[in-house]
Amino acid sequence: MTNVRDSSANPSGNKVIASGAVQSRGAMSESSQIREAVQDHYNSVAERGAEAGCCGPADAGATCCGANESGLYDAEQIAAIPAEAAAASAGCGNPVAIGDLKPGETVVDLGSGGGIDCFLAAKMVGEEGRVVGIDMTIKMIELARENAKKVGADNVEFRLSPIEAIPMRDGEADVVISNCVLALVPDKSLVFDEAFRVLRPGGRMFISDMVTVGGLPAEIVNDPEQWVQCVAGAEDRDTYLKRIEDAGFSPVQVEEDVALDVGDGTKWAGNVHSISLRAVKPAV
Repeated sequence: MTNVRDSSANPSGNKVIASGAVQSRGAMSESSQIREAVQDHYNSVAERGAEAGCCGPADAGATCCGANESGLYDAEQIAAIPAEAAAASAGCGNPVAIGDLKPGETVVDLGSGGGIDCFLAAKMVGEEGRVVGIDMTIKMIELARENAKKVGADNVEFRLSPIEAIPMRDGEADVVISNCVLALVPDKSLVFDEAFRVLRPGGRMFISDMVTVGGLPAEIVNDPEQWVQCVAGAEDRDTYLKRIEDAGFSPVQVEEDVALDVGDGTKWAGNVHSISLRAVKPAV
């Protein structure tokens, strides 16, 4: 039987949290507090436009505060997208750059933000292809939809949903991409399981994200502000890769692994790495 996740309206006004459920403020668990902090932060990023979020502590020399400053995208790519999409980018990599996207393919972007990676992917898959951006923040979805109108991206759509419950059918996608978003999710296995579900046999996944090689101080791990900066939620590299394998992907190949620069007072930041990887859903 084919499964499909769907997001529904939220007339109660309660926040839609990343577990796919709706939870009131009075009954929040620690995980839902983190999710709410993430949601509030990236709604604010969308509202601020140019004042985009950053994947890394400011004192650690992180450079992912908007696509223009990050150096992750070349000038031609930046010129081809709305300024608002570039400004709202908070990625730590360029998953489209390592992806071998082909004309006619269906691509899913988990945590699509203002849509920068969706618009770049849309050019690669062409008019016969399709790109679906998934994001749990209302303001980001609204921004991305406006950006799509500006560039006339008729083959791109954006859906409001937690990425742990992707609103797509089994085997509907050829490619899954994600850029510095899994570090914001408490239960990463759910996301990898969902990515595996929506991919067709032989489908590919391209991820850029933050991981750790060595521990982080407890006060950092337990700080919601460090979660929204993609730091506290960064998982041990080997554990992270094992989760992908456990979801069924094989092979899993790390393309890039770069440690953050270390700044004064944040020596632990050298334990936080930005990685880019590709993984394949085995063909039946």
